[in-house]
Amino acid sequence: MQTIPHYINGQRVESAERFGPVFNPATGVQEKQVVLASRAVVVDAIEAARAALPEWRASSLAKRTAIFFKVRELLAERTSELAAILTSEHGKVLSDAAGEITRGLENIEFATGLAHMLKGDFSQQVSHGIDVHSVRQPVGVVACVTPFNFPAMVPLWMIGSALACGNTVLLKPSEKDPSSAIFIAEIFTEAGLPAGVLNVVQGDKEAVDELLDNPEVRAISFVGSTPIAKSIYSRAAANGKRVQALGGAKNHMVVLPDADLDMAADAAINAAYGSAGERCMAVSVLVAVGGIADDLVAAIEKRMKTLTVGPGTDPVSQMGPLITGEHRDRVASYLAGAEAAGATMVVDGRAQNFDSDGFFLGVSLIDHVTPGMQVYDDEIFGPVLSVVRVDTFDEAVTLVNEHEFGNGVALFTRDGGAARQFEFEIEAGMVGINVPIPVPVGSFSFGGWKNSLFGDAHMYGPDSIRFYTRGKVVTTRWPDPASSEIDLGFPQLA
Repeated sequence: MQTIPHYINGQRVESAERFGPVFNPATGVQEKQVVLASRAVVVDAIEAARAALPEWRASSLAKRTAIFFKVRELLAERTSELAAILTSEHGKVLSDAAGEITRGLENIEFATGLAHMLKGDFSQQVSHGIDVHSVRQPVGVVACVTPFNFPAMVPLWMIGSALACGNTVLLKPSEKDPSSAIFIAEIFTEAGLPAGVLNVVQGDKEAVDELLDNPEVRAISFVGSTPIAKSIYSRAAANGKRVQALGGAKNHMVVLPDADLDMAADAAINAAYGSAGERCMAVSVLVAVGGIADDLVAAIEKRMKTLTVGPGTDPVSQMGPLITGEHRDRVASYLAGAEAAGATMVVDGRAQNFDSDGFFLGVSLIDHVTPGMQVYDDEIFGPVLSVVRVDTFDEAVTLVNEHEFGNGVALFTRDGGAARQFEFEIEAGMVGINVPIPVPVGSFSFGGWKNSLFGDAHMYGPDSIRFYTRGKVVTTRWPDPASSEIDLGFPQLA
């Protein structure tokens, strides 16, 4: 059986006292095992990153830029190879896996502009003979803890900016689909990144605890569920670290009566069921405003009948399995709960049969959902779309704003005035107008509001440069020694 190792100081490390299973979700068969780090192994990786920091932070911006251009070239050339790894361990269809890599590459492309992004400011003659300039310097050793649903894209979001800013990195991927992290780390090594600058530590809570507690780790980036994000934020911040912790979501798609219903139905299908709903930006609640609900639900139901669910390696599959059997069963439990709470099951994914022991669940559509039902309140993270009916635009805005999560939201309309008002009033970090999954391009930043984000900084883009650097202001003066004198008063500008 293949063993997925750590990657520490430029070398694969396979020795371990504990191992975790890695399944192929399409078959339900364990095909690999991953080493699980003890705290001692994590300390070794931290020491490698600490030792590599002085040389890397002193490296020229030109050298770093050249490495990022090479990484971009190598990942583009080997997209199909990495996509196959993603599909084998996560289950998503190959086209979706390739799209994930493409979106991750946006941040590598953004990082190639590091010479511009790290420029400081300069003011001459702020006082007589005095100049002031500012610089941005790396934080130090940083840790990136990434989720199972995007095992290539989210690591690239984090490590791209962190490395570009001159930090050294410890990447702790999900133990459910860990191979892509090793693939990416070795790509960086091939591109010329020095040993120890990027290290991969496989593991579970024991590894994360060491990253949160070790004083050599100066910053933590995390993406995962809200309870864990909140815990990580509290613990790491209490230990004096910078923290950005992205949590859960319950993304609404509001459809106004003037919207093109066919376009809205297509968008709802794509955003709800792509990647089996295992996206933090997946649409999980459709808000039908006015009298359009019956027609919209019928249009979505019709399209659902055309979807093909199967192994991600099958070219005809549009949606693959869920990541584990436990997660599939958890998602299915929400369907039973919705029926018991009085919602209407339009399409029940539990009724679809599969000729496989894989972790499959069909797509589901639930109508007449209301706040207070678990299927509405909780992040389900599966192929389940709930429909909430409201009478007015104002009710829709209130519904979205009262939810505990504020990650992403979409509005479908032809009314520019309504769209502008929605954009102004809605309480979410990312808004799409006739765009169902409004993930920002790499030159902006990703992140939600409310219980979808803990910390001040959003992920990637300009916010990431501020997060992974510290500002320093330098005031200089080159006076004539003859003008020196004693003056105990507070310095004044003149």
